[in-house]
Amino acid sequence: MRNATSRTLVGTLAGTLAGTLLVAASAAAQDRSDWPESFTVGTASQGGTYFVYGSGWANLIADELGISGGGEVTGGPTQNMALVHSGDIALGLTTMGPAAEALAGESPLAPGMAMDNVCALFPMYETPFSITALADSGITSIEEIPDGARIGFGPAASTSDTYFPAILEDLGVEFDRRNGGWSDLGGQLQDGLIDVIAFAAGIPIPAVSQLEVQTDVNIIEFTEEEQQKVLEDFPVSAFQIPASTYQTLEEDARAVSMWNFTIANCDLPEDFVYEVTKLSLENNDRMRDVHRSAATSVPENLQYNTVLPFHPGAVRWYEENGYEIPAELKR
Repeated sequence: MRNATSRTLVGTLAGTLAGTLLVAASAAAQDRSDWPESFTVGTASQGGTYFVYGSGWANLIADELGISGGGEVTGGPTQNMALVHSGDIALGLTTMGPAAEALAGESPLAPGMAMDNVCALFPMYETPFSITALADSGITSIEEIPDGARIGFGPAASTSDTYFPAILEDLGVEFDRRNGGWSDLGGQLQDGLIDVIAFAAGIPIPAVSQLEVQTDVNIIEFTEEEQQKVLEDFPVSAFQIPASTYQTLEEDARAVSMWNFTIANCDLPEDFVYEVTKLSLENNDRMRDVHRSAATSVPENLQYNTVLPFHPGAVRWYEENGYEIPAELKR
């Protein structure tokens, strides 16, 4: 009798559990009814950190959330702001300087247009501004860059191309400006077609790591005086490139940096963005597998966005986990 009663109880519990799971599955399907069928993450040129980070992040989202998506080569932060604002791509990566300009209608891609349909998701990492030359060039400092040097600044309208020429002009460097993807510029440097590359990208920069394997390079740091002048004149922070970043460095290198954030079109469904944010911020080990710079892709660094409103889906995750979002940064 007891066995029969136990079997009845177990059967009832199993039925209840099955019903609960069925309801949960049905609810999940309903929750996804307004999700995009696929998504694209705007990155930057191949050979840069944005491309590696963004493509890997896109693959993580696609695999875990069961939705088709991937990274796309773009011109970088400035173009990503425009593409996300217009809805041509759903997600992207940007830097705080270009984001502020785009929001204020000062983007070089669309002067006068306030790109106000872009929302922040989570912090990525700081973008250091660093300079690389071949060792046999004899260039070991910014002061030693000769007048008329051919300097590669990355893709047109990228963070590097937007800010680094102005920074070097501020430091008295006269140069011949060149643009291109980081991998392409690395090849041009090795072939003697340009003299210097001025990088603004997360570290380690794949193109620099590749150059180190093939030839001897100089990674040029800012002097204390140069760093201080740039800090006073541009929206950047002080930064040290750890010696462990590159084989070439024997000690930390003085630099400046600018924070990067992932972004989303503000019209994306709240539930979808919530799940993307949750996945990204609750699995930092997997984000670090994408790129080691994701070590700083943690919620504690949300404070470094003082420009873009956070997407409601991201706000929901932050607040559920005890993080405060200032009222002025809520969409």
